[in-house]
Formats: sequence, C-alpha cells, structure tokens
Amino acid sequence: MYKILRKEILNPTVTLMEIEAPYVAAKAEPGQFIILRVDEDGERIPLTVAGYDRARGSVTVIFQIVGATTFKLGQKNEGEYISDFVGPLGKKTKVEGLKKVCIVGGGVGCAIALPIAQKLSELGAEVVSVIGFRNKDLLILENEFKAASDKLVVMTDDGSYGEKGNVCIPLTRMLEAGERFDEVIAIGPIIMMKFVTEAVKPYSIPCTVSMNPIMIDGTGMCGGCRLTLNRDGQRVTEFACVDGPDFNAYEVDFDEAMSRASMYKDFERHAYEDTCNLFGKEVN
Repeated sequence: MYKILRKEILNPTVTLMEIEAPYVAAKAEPGQFIILRVDEDGERIPLTVAGYDRARGSVTVIFQIVGATTFKLGQKNEGEYISDFVGPLGKKTKVEGLKKVCIVGGGVGCAIALPIAQKLSELGAEVVSVIGFRNKDLLILENEFKAASDKLVVMTDDGSYGEKGNVCIPLTRMLEAGERFDEVIAIGPIIMMKFVTEAVKPYSIPCTVSMNPIMIDGTGMCGGCRLTLNRDGQRVTEFACVDGPDFNAYEVDFDEAMSRASMYKDFERHAYEDTCNLFGKEVN
C-alpha cells in the first residue's frame, strides 16, 4: 500500500498527489512514468512522473479526471492509501549536453514538461518555456515554470490570461526572429504536438515529443501502446512504454496516433459516468 502524503487541486479537473514510494523515488527521472492501481480490483493506469523527492521518498503525479479510475483516485485524500504504484518505467528524457532548449507544454501535459525544464535548469541550460491552456481557469504550474525558465510565455485560447492563441504563435515568432534551440521538446495533446513539429521542421531543429497512448502492462507485452514511426523510408512499429515515451517528432505518425487515441473515448465516458453514480457525484 502506498500512502498519499499530499493532495492539491490544481484546477477543476486536474489534481496533484504526492505518493510515498521510496524505491520509485530513488530511481525516477524526468520523462519516466509509473503505473498504479487505486485498489486491488482496479484497472492499471499510467501516469508520468511530475516530480520526486529522493530524501522524502516520494513521487509526485498530476492527473486529469477523465475516466473511472482517475475519478476514483481523485476521491482519495491525504493520509489514505492506494494499492499499487510501480515504476519508474520508460526511458528518461535525454537532457545531457543541451545548452538552450524550448519546452512547449499544453494543458495537463505541462505536468510532464515541468520536471524536464527543472532538470535542464539544474544542469545550467537556458530554458525557454511556452505553456498553453484553453482558458485562465485551467492554468497550472505557472510559478513552477517561472522558477525553472529563463523565459516563460503563457498562452490561452480565449485570451483570458497571458497571450491569446496557441503555443505555436510565440514559438514561430521566436524562430522567425532568428532564435535557435538545441532542441524543442513538446508535450501535450497529440494535435498540439503535431503542429509544433510542423512549425519547427523548416528550421531543422531537433524536436522531441512525449507520446502517451493507451497503456496496459507497461512492459511492451500487450502492444496497446504501439506507435507507427516513419524512419529512413520504412514504417516501423515501436512501443511507448519501453521504447519511449519520448520519440523523434519527425518520425511519428500523428494521424494514426490520434485515431487510436479516440478509440476508447465513449467507453471511458460511460465508465466515468457509472463511477460517478456509484459515488453519488454529479456528472459534468
């Protein structure tokens, strides 16, 4: 059993939890993920490591309530326990040797991008962060990004906070003005990562995206997280849980990834509604 040390509601649908898991905290690195079960009968879900404290023996995860399991997890409180917390899984983000990096985060993907920005800052790299949200009410982790970045641009779709528009606007503006980066790292909705990739490609700057498709076992056995990559003229299949979750953005078949990601949305919604009814909660 794994104790919830801290719980913080970041916005109406996004929650932060710090979990006591000393063995995971001892080895976790930015970019990796864990798989948890809320209870013994629960499903396995992957959540990216949003932070860790080796001295405290804790791992921080940030999740959006979209389905039955994240809803159940969100009902847990400080001092309570979850059944399983396995990791770290996946490969860590490669940050060594980078001198100037642009981190682009969208929505809850900012929770994954933040520890990468923090690690780069610790290593002495110049960090430019662009984070985007639909509106001001969904904004998360602004102060944390400020602390880890030499420059921070906040975007909202409706202009209710920061600049109005999507994350590609300031990114393109910087590139057109002659600013260059050793790498651009984009983490967020698949469609956002696709357009960031298209914006960066004409400038021949390396671009990395974090792919988080459907995962079940986290070891590559089930094949649920498979991705199609276009590599050296060949279509190659790899698995996000063991080969990623970071991939060369120019190789990813984003259209196929978006199609696969939408396959279980109806099922997820029905499971969420059924679970809300069990807890006596109103469905949004």
